[in-house]
Amino acid sequence: MAESGPLTFEGITPAQFAVLGEKARAAGIALEGNSGTAEKFGVAVRWDYAPDSGRLAFEVLKTPFFVSEDDVITRLRKMVEQSLA
Repeated sequence: MAESGPLTFEGITPAQFAVLGEKARAAGIALEGNSGTAEKFGVAVRWDYAPDSGRLAFEVLKTPFFVSEDDVITRLRKMVEQSLA
């Protein structure tokens, strides 16, 4: 279970969220819908996107022993930032 709180972004437009979804699918992660969970290689995350407010939150649910939660957060942050560019 995650020790830290959710990774939160503000001001994400629906178009930016769609780009993020495309990037996630290209990486083999089904980021389908405004909220849900996904798991790949033992890493599980939950996301919640509120299109009206533009708030997007990720929570790391679990990681395997060889991947730190910080690494997952760093990769999520990078993927979101690339989607905003």
